[in-house]
Amino acid sequence: MKRFRRHGHDSQRDKLKQELFQFNKTVEHGFPHQPSALGYSPSLDLLAIGTRSGAIKLYGAPGVEFMGLHDENAAVTQVHFLPNELELVTLLDDNSLHMWTLRAHNSVSELLEVGRFTLTGPPGAPPSVTRVTSVLALSSGELLLGTEGGHVFVVEVPGFRELEERNISVEDIQKRIPEEYGPRRNLECVEALQENPRNPQQVLIGYGRGLMVLWDLQKKCAVQHFLGTQQLESVWWMEDGITIISSHSDGSYCHWSVSEEDVQSQPNKQETPYGSFPCKAISKILQLPTKQGPPYLIFSGGMPRASYGDRHCISVIHSKTHIALDFTSRIIDFFVIREGKQLNKGEPSALVVLVEEELVVVDLQSEGWPVIQTPYLVPLHCSAITCSHHVSSIPLKLWERVLATGELQNTHYSRKPWPINGGKNLAPDPPQRDLLLTGHEDGTVRFWDASGVCLYPMYKLSTAGVFHTDADPNDNMNQGAEGEWPPFRKVGCFDPYSDDPRLGVQKIHLCKYSGYLTVAGTAGQVLVMELNDEAAEQTVEATVVDLLQGQEGFRWKGQARLDVRHEPVTFPPGFQPFALVQCLPPAVVTAIALHSEWKLVAFGTSHGFGLYDYQQRTNIMVRCTLNPSDQLALEGPLSRVKSIKKSLRQSFRRIRRSRVSMRKHHGNNAAKLQEINARLDAENLQDMELAPVQRKIEARSSDDSFTGLVRTLYFADSFMSDGGHSTPSLWAGTNGGAVFAYVIRLPPVERRMEDKVTAHPAKEIQLMHRAPVVGLAILDGRGAPLPEPLEVAHDLARSPDMLGSHHLLVVSEEQIKLFTLPKVSAKTKLKLTATDGSRVRRVGVASFGSSRVEDYSESGLVVLTNLGDLHVVSLPAIKMQVHYPCIRREDVSGIASCVFTKHGQGFYLISPSEFERFSLSARCLVEPRSLVESSNSKAPISTSNTNQTQQDGRLTEDSRKLKKDSGDADVSAKQVMEHALLNDEKVLQEIQKSLEGDQMAYLDNSVNPTVGRVLNTRD
Repeated sequence: MKRFRRHGHDSQRDKLKQELFQFNKTVEHGFPHQPSALGYSPSLDLLAIGTRSGAIKLYGAPGVEFMGLHDENAAVTQVHFLPNELELVTLLDDNSLHMWTLRAHNSVSELLEVGRFTLTGPPGAPPSVTRVTSVLALSSGELLLGTEGGHVFVVEVPGFRELEERNISVEDIQKRIPEEYGPRRNLECVEALQENPRNPQQVLIGYGRGLMVLWDLQKKCAVQHFLGTQQLESVWWMEDGITIISSHSDGSYCHWSVSEEDVQSQPNKQETPYGSFPCKAISKILQLPTKQGPPYLIFSGGMPRASYGDRHCISVIHSKTHIALDFTSRIIDFFVIREGKQLNKGEPSALVVLVEEELVVVDLQSEGWPVIQTPYLVPLHCSAITCSHHVSSIPLKLWERVLATGELQNTHYSRKPWPINGGKNLAPDPPQRDLLLTGHEDGTVRFWDASGVCLYPMYKLSTAGVFHTDADPNDNMNQGAEGEWPPFRKVGCFDPYSDDPRLGVQKIHLCKYSGYLTVAGTAGQVLVMELNDEAAEQTVEATVVDLLQGQEGFRWKGQARLDVRHEPVTFPPGFQPFALVQCLPPAVVTAIALHSEWKLVAFGTSHGFGLYDYQQRTNIMVRCTLNPSDQLALEGPLSRVKSIKKSLRQSFRRIRRSRVSMRKHHGNNAAKLQEINARLDAENLQDMELAPVQRKIEARSSDDSFTGLVRTLYFADSFMSDGGHSTPSLWAGTNGGAVFAYVIRLPPVERRMEDKVTAHPAKEIQLMHRAPVVGLAILDGRGAPLPEPLEVAHDLARSPDMLGSHHLLVVSEEQIKLFTLPKVSAKTKLKLTATDGSRVRRVGVASFGSSRVEDYSESGLVVLTNLGDLHVVSLPAIKMQVHYPCIRREDVSGIASCVFTKHGQGFYLISPSEFERFSLSARCLVEPRSLVESSNSKAPISTSNTNQTQQDGRLTEDSRKLKKDSGDADVSAKQVMEHALLNDEKVLQEIQKSLEGDQMAYLDNSVNPTVGRVLNTRD
């Protein structure tokens, strides 16, 4: 009977697990890694970015995001939206074309791949004949594909059927080339294709050698030839349909006129914007008219090759204003957004530039052409991310103060709203306000709004002002010198260079209730900050803490500490430092903990840990955890190679000295020589033994050789001496499997400033397996983790149960163990390495709410292993609940960057510039939910026709004519049928069911469901 009851209980538990846990990868925050193509649809108001890894991402209004992934591991080279349609075409560098569509399902749009196509030439033809170099989506619905061999193919979409009778061969072009251009010259590849804005039946074909041909698609003949002699880069057809602008490889651009003449041998005007010296190519050019005044001329490149050949610039010329926008990374592509109801007819309003590391939008209508702040696609890696910290459920008051402080930093941005607003964001409002804090290599901490789909920048904090650095604060990098030519202006925020690598932020801890912030860095610096709404001038005094406690025989070989400014420093509104702890030796800070109610900060390095009272600005205690065998702990970053070089250098010097002395004494005694060589070998061996050696344990981190390195610090109010009186305590876990506990004695509140805080060692635990301790927590009498400092005081958490016995939870890399308090006796444990040999890399405590019952939740321990697997362990039973594969085991940086939230979500870096967001909770889920509708409503294509199109890649001419002619012939009959259907509810229901059934059948039969989904596309 017990067995049957247990089986019933297990089935109930399994059902409850489904209500509590559900794994989803929801959204990618940040800037796409290695972008390679840009597209824009004026009718949909959507932006598309393709990457080298084969991803395609669409963005509209904030919160409207879609992602797809090509099956082929090939870079996206071009993206083109079909005019006034929900489809777009991508070209990959493997020469394949792919059709994508935004299809609505359950009132939410999904990005789906619905077709693919590769040009096939005649048998025996070289690959250049069909190698696509240029794509033009005609307003009539066809695609023109220009190739490397000079041919132009006409392809019908969405069926991807080649219309062979309408193809334009290079032989047809060469036959009609005027004699004065040369006898049948090699025209090279098709570099550009443009449609006549006044006559859709005419297209301009631009060849790499410089020839441009105006071709009539209806008459199938060349109308006019433009005999350019310079290497062609791009063309632009003005709205009047008369003027054509071509840009060339020598940094010049030319104006040509469309006329009835067959040949134009010379351009009307030729200009080289940046002088007569050799210039780089103008890769793209466009000219846009304005209602009043001169047009905007915008082009990329064209810089003088010798002086500024390494600059990445886009020049904007309007009237007497000429600015060369200078970017810090390579330009991929750009386009201009025009305002007004008529597409591509209004005034130029914004210039959108995609560069390799960021997206920059320039306001062309405001004075000075300022940059518009992006609500998404923000480069998280402006400076390399070194750590991250997530804070859930931010109080409204703190949120508004941080937001107001950030707005003071954004005065240089344009006040214009974000210009790309396609689609509808259907995602519900976030239930809470969440912050994601990222620490960076240049000493900055950035605050991000992580509540919803968009990771929005709120505020940037810099710690460099506390120290003397090589940077000159008077440098203004944003403006060029007056009278400089070309007139450069720095734009964008990507700056990968750090003035001093010691400024790098390693640990962050924010108390959301008090507004105190702790930031720890690479050179042993720990800053304590407080949020201030006004600017303040103050001196930050450093408290030097010697973690070695004067031990002899140890010599620090690493970096020097940062030089603190002794003069008063003016800090802007925001988080301002008022206390500084400088650890000696100045090693990387590996752990910090902040208790704002007790006004205490704990910090740890590879040498030990300490406790600091930031109210009295005094250090309370220091504990050295250094083991005499930890030679690596005495060497700073990048000192391993130096130590090996030093030992080898010393060895060779000894050999050289011994040989010189041998020559001086003319010693021929073989025995003596052998003795000296043996002694030298022994010295060399001794030196090499002192050199650092990696531990030969698989799947261990590089820090495992530091047995004294402090991995985690934890404050708790629990039972330390007896079960009747709780006392404040500090717990520390090290890389050698040791746990240290200190009892803290706090003076009464009225005597807090006068009496000193004291700390005394209380307990010490040494794990038998000596695995690194990565997490510590104390569970109250109900088995729930103790609340955060001030959480109970703000009525945001239930008071801990102090009547029942408390338990200490110790999480090492190999197992999770539960100890009773205050006796510290082992109660239960869970070995994680018993089956697959995995090691715990990240751990966090989260609350999982039921998706069915509103007021039911459970606390669980979330664990990430070195294999990239996520585990949820129940508390306090310490039993495995669920596990999911999340990150590729080869992605070491992604595993190391993972951070968990308090409600079962998490973030990890999938590239230097992107966070992947995932959720383990069935209730808390942040994902894009968007709907995009076309302004051009079309009759739906039946499922059978679409499937047939997918199978053989062709549409019959009869069906195309039928669709085209039915709109004019049967208008009155159509209106009668619509009126009858709309007034019959049963008929409407039947139609709805059949449409949904056809749609689902189409998705199941003709679309790869894993390609183009917003979720679950990348590891």
